[in-house]
Order: sequence, then C-alpha cells, then structure tokens
Amino acid sequence: MKVSFKEISKQYKNKNALKNFTSDLENGIYGLLGENGAGKTTLINIFVGILKSDQGQILIDDVDIKNLGIDFLSRIGYLPQYPQFYKHFKVIEFLRYMSSLKGIPKEQGEKRARELLQTVNLSEATHMKIGALSGGMRQRVGIAQAMLNDPDILILDEPTAGLDPQERIRFRNLITKFSKNRVVLLATHIVSDIEHVANQVILLKKGELLKQGTPQTLTDEIKGKVWSITVTDELLEEKLDLKISSMMREDDGIHLRVIADEKPDIHAVNVRPNLEDVFLYHSSEGEKW
Repeated sequence: MKVSFKEISKQYKNKNALKNFTSDLENGIYGLLGENGAGKTTLINIFVGILKSDQGQILIDDVDIKNLGIDFLSRIGYLPQYPQFYKHFKVIEFLRYMSSLKGIPKEQGEKRARELLQTVNLSEATHMKIGALSGGMRQRVGIAQAMLNDPDILILDEPTAGLDPQERIRFRNLITKFSKNRVVLLATHIVSDIEHVANQVILLKKGELLKQGTPQTLTDEIKGKVWSITVTDELLEEKLDLKISSMMREDDGIHLRVIADEKPDIHAVNVRPNLEDVFLYHSSEGEKW
C-alpha cells in the first residue's frame, strides 16, 4: 500500500501551519518528527478528516481519499494526542462501544477486543474502570481501540506524552508489533520514541518538510559535524555561543557535545552522530542557539 501527500498546505491567520508538504509512505513505521508547532498535528488532522487543507491532496494507492468516502475511514486506526475516555466504562465495555462505532459485528468485535487486550498485556484489566488505570495503561487501551478494525494505516499523535520510561519502551515495542503489513505514522517531538523503531524519519519545521530518510541515512548526512570538546569551568562561558546538544561534568572537566559544520575548537574531536543530533542540526538551522 502507498500513501501519497501532494502539496498539502494549511494557513491560520496568514501563518503557514503546513506549506506544500509532499511525501510518499509505504508499509513501515514513519516517525513524524518536529518541535511543538511544526505542523505534525495539523497534518494528521487533515489526514483523518478533522481539518480541510487549503490545497493539495492525499492519495491511497493513487486514489484521492475524497473519492474513497467511508471506505477510507474504515482503513484507519487513530490514537489522538489527547484521547478522551469514558472513565466509568470498564475496559471491555469501552472496546465493545468502539467496535460498534466502527461497524464491527458484535461477535467479531468481542473476539478482537479480547485478543488485543492480551496483546497489549491488559487481560487482567478487562473489567477495570478506565478511570482507575494508570496513564500508560490508558494509552494501551487507546492503541487497542485503534487496532480494532485491523487498519491498513495506524496514526499515532504524541502517543508517549506523559508516560514514564518503562511505559514508553513498552509502547514503542507495541508499535513495532503492530507495524507488520501496514503504514504507521507516529508523530512526536521526542527523538527516542522513533530512534530505534522508525524505518524512516520525516522531519518537519514550521510546516515544511526538511528531510525524509532512514535514520542511518540522516545521521550519515551530518557525519563530521558533531564534535566533543572538554573544557574547564573558566572556559565554558566562551563556548556557550556554540550549538551545544549536551553537557556532562566529569573528573577531567565539562564534556560538550557540539554541532558545527567546521571544527569549533582546536581540541575538538569528531563523534558519531545520532538522530537527536540530526534533529537539532536541522531544526536550529538559521536560528541563534
């Protein structure tokens, strides 16, 4: 299956939320990465029909989604950034309700709901009220409801926001588990959410596509532009105008990880770039650090 975004644009009061966004997606996990306000949620809202674009089109296997009607929605699973749950519903009641809304036959929906609860490790919470669940457990209920209709396209908007590290890891593993034979679009501003699961990264800045490629390709592109410098406290102040992605104090001084096109210090040594370096290199381009 192929999803194609063609010249998608959206303005709010003369400000570009999206500008001529064009991208092709095939089966796999796509990390939609950008800082807050980059246009990630706007793109998703246009994709699922919550918003209308000012221009452009979205195609599924070369067919405009506007011509697919209800059939398009039946092929999508969606977990919004701020999912709304009925807190007094038991978990299984909520999934039955969502199955009904999705038009899934009762017996099929019941079977699918219980299978998914087992997959997301919530079988023991089947009869618990959603209001009694932890944030991580509620997000797993959320992805279970998104998967009820066995969608061709799974869309997740900031799914790990507010989760503790263990739940974030658990959720990333679930995303990988559910990614077989479907397009997964995962929007986030947290690099670690996609660094080890995304087949491709789509980097957005101020509504525009900056880069798209595999994590390996994107990190290779900035080889030779990430440096390590060790400085004393006395010399730190004069280095603060550099693009510093991290600082760590050690016994021999303060270790700076610096992003720069040219060698920023006579004692600087190149280090291997990671996806966070890619994000910072491009997202801060042309801005004062």
